[in-house]
Amino acid sequence: MRHGGLKHCREDPDVERCRRLHRNDMECIFPFLFLGVLYCMLDPSPSIAKVHFRIFFLARLLHTVAYLFALKAPTRSLAYTVGQIPCFSMAIKIFINVAFCW
Repeated sequence: MRHGGLKHCREDPDVERCRRLHRNDMECIFPFLFLGVLYCMLDPSPSIAKVHFRIFFLARLLHTVAYLFALKAPTRSLAYTVGQIPCFSMAIKIFINVAFCW
């Protein structure tokens, strides 16, 4: 009993999978958005920025589908790895620009 009433807990594997998927997406997308804003402030080439953003979007989309439908193991990890490449690339560009400004 909690606060004078009964608490019903029911665990549904599909709901738990969606909850974990949502948390995983937030853990990856928010840092990407932060890096993306900083990267855009550096006035990059629009075509290169589009490539970064599209690669990340497609990789996260594939990762989400693989997580949601429990696809075979390498699909999800490869999608995650491909999605992190634009993040590292933008972070390196940001660090290089900061280093040259000092």
